[in-house]
Amino acid sequence: MTTTQSENAPSRAERQHPMLKLALELGPLLVFFFGNLRGEWLAKTFPELSAIGGPLLIATALFMVATVISLVISKIVFRHLPVMPFVSGVVVLVFGSLSIWLQDETFIKMKPTIVNTLFGVVLLGGLLFGKSLLGYVFNAAFQLDDDGWRKLTLRWGIFFLFLAVLNEVVWRGANWYYLPDKDMADYLWVNFKVWGTMPITILFTLAQMPLIMRHTVDAVAEGEN
Repeated sequence: MTTTQSENAPSRAERQHPMLKLALELGPLLVFFFGNLRGEWLAKTFPELSAIGGPLLIATALFMVATVISLVISKIVFRHLPVMPFVSGVVVLVFGSLSIWLQDETFIKMKPTIVNTLFGVVLLGGLLFGKSLLGYVFNAAFQLDDDGWRKLTLRWGIFFLFLAVLNEVVWRGANWYYLPDKDMADYLWVNFKVWGTMPITILFTLAQMPLIMRHTVDAVAEGEN
C-alpha cells in the first residue's frame, strides 16, 4: 500500500458519520441557493442584511458564514480539515469578501473557476512529476494501485478544468443573454452552480466506478491468488 493510500483512508469518525460529512459539504451550497432565491424576502425580514447589497450578495454573505460553520464542525467532529473543502472555503471567503466590499458579483462568480482551475492544474502538474495527488484532494475512501491512481488523477484533473471552463461559459453567457436583466442572469448562474454542477459531478463520479473497481487493492490481491 502506498503512502497516498494509507494517509488518505477515511478516518473512523468519517466512517461513522457519512451523512454528516455529506451535509457539511453540500449544506453551504444549499444555503447559497436559498439566500439568492429569497434574497429580497431576507432583506425585508432582516433590514440589516439590505446593507450588504442585492440578493446574490446577501446569498454570498450567508454562503461565507455557512462555509466557516461547516469547516469548524468538520474540524471538531473529524479532527481534520479535508483539503478540497478547506481550499474552496478559503477562496469563498476571499472572493466573497471582495464581492461584498466592491459590490461586484463578478468575484464570487469566478470563485468556481479559480478553485476548479487550481485543482485541475495541481492534479495534472503532479502527474508530470510522477505524483498522483488525487488521494490528498479527496481524502479518498477507496484504495487503488498506483496505475489506478494515475488514471483517476488524470481524469479528474481534466474534469476540473472542464468545470472551470463551463462555469465561465455559463455566467458570462447568462450576463450577455439576459442583459440588462442582471437578476435573471444571477438566478440562472446560481441554479447552475447548485443544480447543474452537482449532477454533472455525480454522473462523472459514477462513470469512474469501473476503473475504481478494476484497480482497488483488494481486487488486485484476489486476482493474484
